[in-house]
Amino acid sequence: MRDLLRVPGGERVDLSSVDAAATPGRPRDKAAGVAATAVLGERLADLQERLWAAGSAGDRRRVLLVLQGMDTSGKGGTVKHVIGHFNPSGCRIRAFKSPTADELKHPFLWRIAQALPEPGEIGIFDRSQYEDVLIARVRDLAPRDRIRRRYGQINRFERSLADDGVTIVKCFLHISYDEQRRRLLERLDNPDKYWKFNPGDIDDRALWPAYQEAYEIALERCSTDEAPWFVVPADRKWYRNWAISRLLLEHLEEIDPQYPKADFDVAACRERLLAQD
Repeated sequence: MRDLLRVPGGERVDLSSVDAAATPGRPRDKAAGVAATAVLGERLADLQERLWAAGSAGDRRRVLLVLQGMDTSGKGGTVKHVIGHFNPSGCRIRAFKSPTADELKHPFLWRIAQALPEPGEIGIFDRSQYEDVLIARVRDLAPRDRIRRRYGQINRFERSLADDGVTIVKCFLHISYDEQRRRLLERLDNPDKYWKFNPGDIDDRALWPAYQEAYEIALERCSTDEAPWFVVPADRKWYRNWAISRLLLEHLEEIDPQYPKADFDVAACRERLLAQD
């Protein structure tokens, strides 16, 4: 999946040429995709446990999954259906909203650094440091020269994380304009979903071209060897879940975490237990 979905570093990105309903590398149909995702979940859970165990013995390696995308693209759904297979004890999930007054007193990467996964953990960012080159660009929240500098700051930050044992998996959930409208209407048609609807989402739709351009620039400038971007077609929820599961599996298998060996005398402990009444 990495080869199919990866954004080549430094190359121009044109999201309009990527079909948001495509299913590259997929199982034969939705039913097969859902079943395959369940099987992947079992393998992911095993690898996560091994990573968590290795971290308890001093292995500094960990994983950071970054989820970015327009509203309704499925960031929360990914957390529920993919990360839901993991043991919560080994996960650190953070959803980034608008910076607080305290966070604004610090450099923009400060709040990101406070939420990073610890050794052995899998961290999940629902939005991330990229908000400061996306919404900041579209809404003119910072001067353009400052935003241009931030791409380089992000690349250096991510390189430092990789050097410290963090495997970064950055997924842009690519949803189409029409599919977003359908999902927003579903929320308005269901009172149980009102809490998920924000009238501001309609305002953001009016800025769709500007957001697409902002994402294209971020994908182009910040897809590096240490932290490449993956564009995941997200109109089909089942495919999104399967593709991200596959991406995580490939990265975890490459890490290949191992259970730590016992630092005590196993035979002696067994003998002591058997000797007890």
